[in-house]
Amino acid sequence: MDDGLTMMDRLGSAARAAAAELAFASPAAKTRALEAAADAVLAGQAAILEANARDLAFGREKGLSPSMMDRLTLDDARIAGIVAGLRAIAAQPDPVGAVIAEWDMPSGLNIRRVRTPLGVIGVIYESRPNVTADAAALCLKSGNAVILRGGSESYHSSMALLQCMVVGLKAADLPEAAIQMVPTRDRAAVTEMLRAVEHIDVIVPRGGKGLVGLVQAEARVPVFAHLEGICHVYADADADLDKARRVVLNAKTRRTGICGAAETLLIDRAFFARHGAILVEDLVKAGVEVRTEGELLDVPGTVQATPDDFGREFLDMIIAARLVDGVDGAIAHIRRHGSQHTESILTENDATAQRFFDRLDSAILMQNASTQFADGGEFGMGAEIGIATGKLHARGPVGAEQLTSFKYLVKGDGTVRG
Repeated sequence: MDDGLTMMDRLGSAARAAAAELAFASPAAKTRALEAAADAVLAGQAAILEANARDLAFGREKGLSPSMMDRLTLDDARIAGIVAGLRAIAAQPDPVGAVIAEWDMPSGLNIRRVRTPLGVIGVIYESRPNVTADAAALCLKSGNAVILRGGSESYHSSMALLQCMVVGLKAADLPEAAIQMVPTRDRAAVTEMLRAVEHIDVIVPRGGKGLVGLVQAEARVPVFAHLEGICHVYADADADLDKARRVVLNAKTRRTGICGAAETLLIDRAFFARHGAILVEDLVKAGVEVRTEGELLDVPGTVQATPDDFGREFLDMIIAARLVDGVDGAIAHIRRHGSQHTESILTENDATAQRFFDRLDSAILMQNASTQFADGGEFGMGAEIGIATGKLHARGPVGAEQLTSFKYLVKGDGTVRG
C-alpha cells in the first residue's frame, strides 16, 4: 500500500496527463462517455444498491444522524436521478472553446477570449454517493480530470459509481485516469490532496462545517467552497399567505440535511399582525422544533431560542424563528447571521423584493420560492459540484461552465508593434 504522498503523486501525475488529453477531446466523445456511464449506472443498479447497503450498515455502526443517513441512502428513485443528471449534463452545450468575447484592435489584431479547462480538480466530500457521479460528469464535460475523495461512510457506493464512470470513459476512448478516486478511507489522503499544488488546480469540498473549515484552513491549493448553508426565509408584510405557508414548509422539511434547507424564518411584524403565527404553527404541526422568542413563544410546542440558534446550520427538523421590523430588519439580521448562501423573500411587492436583492450579497437570492431550489440541477446545470459563496471565480451552483477559466487567442497578419 502506498503512503499518502506516494499515492497522491501517482494519482496526480496520471490525472495531469489525462487532463492534457481532455483539454482537446471532442464534445462528441465527452457526450458519448457520459451517455455510456448513464447506461452503466442503470445496468449496474443492483450492484450499486448492494454496495450502498454495506455503507448504510457502516453508517449505522458509526451512529450517523438521521439526516446524514438520508444523505448516504440510495434507492431506485435516487439512482434514476443520477442517471437523469448524467444524461442532462451530456446534453448540455460543451463549454470548452466557447467564445466569451471577440474584438478587433486598430493594430490589426483579432482577439478572442475563449473558455478553457481548469486542469485537475480535487473533490472532497462526505456521505452523499451521488456526488461521485455529479462531480465526475461535470469535470469531464468541462474538460477537467478529477481526483475524488469520498467520505469513509460512502466508500463502497462511490466505488461502484466510479466503475460506471470508467465504463463511460472506455466507451469513448478517453483516458481512464480522467476520473480517479483515492482508494483509501485514511484521512491522511485528504491532507496530501490539500498540499498537492503540483498536481491539483482547485479543490472543491462538499460536506459539513468541519470538513469545509479544515479544507479552507489547510489547503495550499485554491478552494471553491461554502462553509455553511445558513439559509433564511423572510415573510414580508405583502406576502401571499397561501404561497408563504407552502414555501416555508417546503424550504424546511422537504430534505433537512441539504445545504439549501431553510435554517431561519424571519417574519415581518406587519405580517404577524395580519396573520398571526400561522407559519410557526404549520412548522410545529409538521414536527419541526421551532426555536423562537417573544410573542412567537406563545405557539404551543415552540422552544425558547438561544442567541446561538440564529446563525446555526441545524441540518435537522429544527428552525430558528424571529419577528423583524420590515425588509430592512430582515436584511440587517441576514447580514449579521447569514453565510451568503441562499435567502428567499416572500412578497407580492416587487419593489420590496428588489430592495432585498440589491442590499444582500448572498450567492443566491429568491422571491416566492423555496430555498431547496439552491441546486445546480434545478438551475438547469444538470447537476452541480457544489455551491460556492466566495467572491472569486465561481459563485452559487458550480456547474460545467463554472469549472472553466479562459485564455486569449490572438491573430495577426505579420502584425508588429510600433
